[in-house]
Amino acid sequence: MGRKIGGGEERVRPRVGGMTGVPDPGVVYPMAGVGRVVLLRGVVDSELVEVGDYSYYDDPVEPERFVETNVLYHYGPEKLRIGKYCALGEGTTFVMNGANHRMDGPSTFPFPIMGGAWAEHFGLITGLPGRGDTVVGNDVWFGYGATVMPGVRIGDGAIIAARAVVVDDVPAYGIVGGNPAKLVRKRFGEDEIARLLEVAWWDWPPEKVTRHVPAIMAGSIEELEAAE
Repeated sequence: MGRKIGGGEERVRPRVGGMTGVPDPGVVYPMAGVGRVVLLRGVVDSELVEVGDYSYYDDPVEPERFVETNVLYHYGPEKLRIGKYCALGEGTTFVMNGANHRMDGPSTFPFPIMGGAWAEHFGLITGLPGRGDTVVGNDVWFGYGATVMPGVRIGDGAIIAARAVVVDDVPAYGIVGGNPAKLVRKRFGEDEIARLLEVAWWDWPPEKVTRHVPAIMAGSIEELEAAE
C-alpha cells in the first residue's frame, strides 16, 4: 500500500532497494523490511529543498514527511541544499529564515500574522534580512536531534553531534557539538582534508563507488587517490 510522502497529495507505491548491483538512488526505502529509513531524494517534492543521491533520513515516525516536519518556517526564497551521501539521524531539524522576527523595534511580536486590522501592516514583517541558502555538503553525518539554524553552510565530511545547535558555518571534515555548536576538532589534518576534497569520491559514478566501498569506508587517502 502506498504512503503519503513529501507533503504531496498523491500516494505512491513505495520503492524498495534490491540486494544486488548498484543501489538505486531513486528508491524510497533502501533497506528491505525497514520503514524508518528513507532516501530523501525519493520523498522531497519541494522546490525549496534539494537533496543529492543516497542521502537518507532515519526516523521511526513517518520519515517520508521530512520536509513537513523537519524543515521549519520555510517560506522562501532561501533554499535548503543537501549534498550526496549524507546521514541524517532522527530529529535532524533545519530552521529556515521564515522563523526570524524583527528586532529593531520595541517589540519582536509579529502582530500582522494575527489578522484583523493588524494585517494591514504585513509589510513590516516581510523582507527580513537573512543569510541566504542553508547548504549542507556531501558525506555529512547528523547525530540525533541536531538543529541547523538559517543560512548555515556545512562543509563536506563534517560531523554534527547529537543535540548540537549549529549557528555558524562548519568547516569541511569538522566535528561540532554543543549549544551553540563549537568546533571540537577536525577529522584530518589540513593537507589531508585538501586531498580528500580533491578526490571528491562522492562525485564518482555509482559504479566506481561500488568498486571502492571498502577504501571509502576504511581505507587510506592514498587508496582513494589511486582508485580507478
